[in-house]
Amino acid sequence: MAPPSSNRRAVLCAAAASTAALFALAPAHAQAPYPNKPIRLVVPFQAGGATDVLARVLAQKMSAGFGQPVVIDNKPGAAGIIGTDAVAKSAPDGYTVVFSLSNALLTNEFLYEKLPYDTQRDLTLVYQVAMGPLVLVVHPSVPVKTAPELLKYVAANKGKVAYGSYGVGAYPHLAGAHMSLTQQADMNHVAYKGEAPMIQDLIGGQIQMAYASALVAKPHIDAGKVRAIGVSGERRMAALPDVPTLAEQGLKDEAYRVTGWLAFAVPAKTPKPIVDRIAEEVRKASQQPDVRERVAAMGFELRDSSPELFAAAWKQERPVWERLIKQSGAKLE
Repeated sequence: MAPPSSNRRAVLCAAAASTAALFALAPAHAQAPYPNKPIRLVVPFQAGGATDVLARVLAQKMSAGFGQPVVIDNKPGAAGIIGTDAVAKSAPDGYTVVFSLSNALLTNEFLYEKLPYDTQRDLTLVYQVAMGPLVLVVHPSVPVKTAPELLKYVAANKGKVAYGSYGVGAYPHLAGAHMSLTQQADMNHVAYKGEAPMIQDLIGGQIQMAYASALVAKPHIDAGKVRAIGVSGERRMAALPDVPTLAEQGLKDEAYRVTGWLAFAVPAKTPKPIVDRIAEEVRKASQQPDVRERVAAMGFELRDSSPELFAAAWKQERPVWERLIKQSGAKLE
C-alpha cells in the first residue's frame, strides 16, 4: 500500500535537504579545474619588441599545455608600469598574468617617486625565464678593441664621449653612468625612446658607445658598422660566442656583471597550486628545443627557475640595483 501523501512529502523534503547539504559542504569539488577559460598574458611593452616576441613564442606553447588559449594583451607605457599595475590590481585567480622586464618588476621602485604598485606586496613572482645580457658596442672611430682600452680612452677624453641608452634608469644608462663615474670621464648620457634610434645614432657617430641587445646589434657588428667590446653578465652570449664578457677582461664591478631579465608574475594572493601550475607550463614551454634556439638567437640566456628560485634571486639582486640607481642620480616622477 502506498504511504500517505504527508509521508511522501516528508521523504521528498528530506531528500532535497540532503542534496543541498552535500553541495554546500563540498563547493570546491564542484569547481572546474584550472584553467577552464582563456588566460590573459599582459606584456607591458609595445608589440614587436624582444619582450613581446618572446611572450608570443611562449604563449603558443603554453596554450597547448593548458588546453586553453593564452592571449597576449599589450599594455605599453611608462617603462612597463601601466601594464604591470593592471595585473597587480587584477583578480588573483590565475587568469591574468604579466610577462615583463626587470625594470617593471624591480628597478622602477628605486627610480619613481610614486609607483602605483609594490612588487613585494601586490605581485607574486612566478618564473624567471631568461637573463638579458647586453653587448657594449662603440663607433668604429673609437680607437679601442678591448674593455680596458675603452676605460683608458674615456678617461683620457673627459667630457668628449657620449653614450646612449633606451631610457633613464635602464641598464645601459646605469652601466654607462658607472663607467663615467669610476673613470672620472664626465661622459654625456643621451636617452632615446628605443633601441633602434639609439643604434642608428651610434652608427651615424652622434654617440660613441652604447649597450645593446644582440638581436639589434649583431647585424651591425657583422657589417662592421659598430665594434663589439664586451658582453655584460657572467657568461658569453650564444649569439656572439667570440665576444668576451667584460668580467673576463678585468671589469669585475657589479655594474658590469648584473643583467636585466624577463619573467612572469601574477597578482598577490593567487593560490599556490595555480602559481605552481603556471610555473610548470612556462618551464615546459621554455625548454622545448625550438624555443631554446629562438631564445639563444635573441641573445638571451634561459634560466631553470621556479617561484622559490625567482624570489630568492630577486631579493639577492635588489640591493645591487638600488646602489647602481642611487649612484647614477636617476629619479623620475
